[in-house]
Amino acid sequence: MKKILTLTLLASFTAMNFMPLAVFAKDKTNTSAPKQFKSTVKKSKDKKVSDDYKYAYVNMDWWSEFNDPILSDYIDKAIKNNYDLKMATLNVEEYYQNVKLQFANELPMAGIGFSPALTKMPGQTNTHMLFVAPALVNYEADIFLKNHDKTKSVKKLYEGSKLDERAAYISIASSVGTVYLNIVKLDKTIELQKEIVDARQNIYDLMLLSNKEGLTSTADTVKANKALVKGQTDLVELEKQRETLLNQFCVLIGESPENASEIKRSSLDSIKFDRTIPESISSDIIVQRPDYLRAELMVEKAGIDVKVAKKEFLPTINLTGLAFFNAGDFGNIFTTKNMLLSLAGGLLLPVFTGGSRVANLRLKKATYERILQDYYKTNLTAIQEVNDALVISKMDKTKMDQTLKQAKLEKADYSYNEDKFNHGTISKLDLLQFKENLLAIDQLVAQQKVECMVNSVGLYKATASKI
Repeated sequence: MKKILTLTLLASFTAMNFMPLAVFAKDKTNTSAPKQFKSTVKKSKDKKVSDDYKYAYVNMDWWSEFNDPILSDYIDKAIKNNYDLKMATLNVEEYYQNVKLQFANELPMAGIGFSPALTKMPGQTNTHMLFVAPALVNYEADIFLKNHDKTKSVKKLYEGSKLDERAAYISIASSVGTVYLNIVKLDKTIELQKEIVDARQNIYDLMLLSNKEGLTSTADTVKANKALVKGQTDLVELEKQRETLLNQFCVLIGESPENASEIKRSSLDSIKFDRTIPESISSDIIVQRPDYLRAELMVEKAGIDVKVAKKEFLPTINLTGLAFFNAGDFGNIFTTKNMLLSLAGGLLLPVFTGGSRVANLRLKKATYERILQDYYKTNLTAIQEVNDALVISKMDKTKMDQTLKQAKLEKADYSYNEDKFNHGTISKLDLLQFKENLLAIDQLVAQQKVECMVNSVGLYKATASKI
């Protein structure tokens, strides 16, 4: 009878799952305010992880060449507060824990338990008190290194996630710099556009007076009015673009768009960025791009997955050890008299699985070939993006030089006409039209100046901040 009870309890323990008891406190969040969710990732107070590697990702020395402390501060703020970057960092943590989960399959699994039992058999009036304490150890002998290869495969994903994190930091830093420079450009453009509107208002007022005196046709007066309205419309459009970029910029640095009006920035004239554009980019820089390195890792992972698929055809060997203590008296439960020990080994080789292992192997091989082709494409795309960024930077710099020459001539022309006006040889109306031309070329200079700086940011991103 005791043997029957022992076997019954043993069977129940082998199918038992143990779960910790959790006590949940009542949520005391103020319902009148928006619900704030708390992070479940606990940070150790004793262990402080340095963020220096994040600043190395974005190459802060490169951003300092803009000689704009405000921009550098915003890059720093984005590194600390941008939510996409926080998710990228947590994604690395997820993949790291996946590696640990997979590595656990290479180790033995052990479990222990304890249970008191009160039994009464049919036909008997007496009850029996039993104390049972089983211990079970199971290990899959990885003599073919199948589980080890699976761990190596997951490690490649973990390493790839770190490259994704690096790419995210470079991308966000580039976006912060690009949006910031475009806001600065719009500040300057709006300032000049207001002067253009004022000039057109004066032109329209003068032409309206001339029309009343019969010196100017009504058609010319209407044209001046149309130019004024268009200038006002362009001003509204520019202000709309600036507000949109300010909202976008707030999100990039981890702030609420409600604070858009508080975003500080330097003036365009105070930003001095004159980095020399390289004649060519070394291939050593191209192969350091995170997308290139990640594509390389994925090829290696796919190759490991093919090896694992081949090893699925090999038998699985399991070793199991069991220690079972069973006694009616708790004080004697851990004695050799009441102990049952067993050690077993088993080999399992699936004979028929409906062709699933063959299909899995072919699937992994096809996946490997697809990932290999993606690697080749990534290589070509990296070269293309670097070359495109380099060509755009050079051509826009040449265009900028020509525009500066044009602006210099326009200023000289306006200065000559200003002298003519002072000597009374031309009218104020003519002078205002020359001023409008000068303001328009100044807007073009501001636009192309920022374009050249944004092109440098594009080259920075294409070379993964290694330029």
